[in-house]
Amino acid sequence: MSEPGFTHLNERGEARMVDVTAKDITVRAATARCTVTISAEVAALLRAGDLPKGDALGVARIAAIQATKRTPDLIPLCHPIAVHGVDVDVRLDDDVPSVVIVATVRTADRTGVEMEALTAAAVGGLTVIDMVKGKDRYAAIGEVVLLEKLGGRSGHWVRGSSRTTRSAGRWLSRHRPAPPLACARTARGRWWPRASPLWAWW
Repeated sequence: MSEPGFTHLNERGEARMVDVTAKDITVRAATARCTVTISAEVAALLRAGDLPKGDALGVARIAAIQATKRTPDLIPLCHPIAVHGVDVDVRLDDDVPSVVIVATVRTADRTGVEMEALTAAAVGGLTVIDMVKGKDRYAAIGEVVLLEKLGGRSGHWVRGSSRTTRSAGRWLSRHRPAPPLACARTARGRWWPRASPLWAWW
């Protein structure tokens, strides 16, 4: 028997996909970040466009977009949902030689896109590793984290903030169609999408 509160187990304790039929369709979005540490040599090659395998950052961007659409095939209990938009920002960070991938996914559906954003960022990071491993065997994926989510019952959540609001619908309605993702370093030294309503705060 499954214990009360285990939403992804049935009465026999077996894994199940949660039934979201009764949920309302709402606009949702999520942003995730993956950081890949690299050597200074590889950073210079990427900056100059001289990496032997070619455009690593461009390939990572396409891989992240593709991965978004394959999330239900990789994460067993994820719902196959319509992905309505994916923005991926891939850039070099010269302060600590690394590649930072920030992925934002949007939909209008009955469940969120947090796993889609995380999968996009992670696969983008794995692709960077594949592209640079011939020059840097020590290249490594660091943190893969959810930065922000909008929509659904929990409203608007931002990493590092104790505030959760339910104004996501109003914010998203003012930002459709969504602007292209543009990331920059905030005052706290984090790469964050400028499109986020809390970019200045973070």
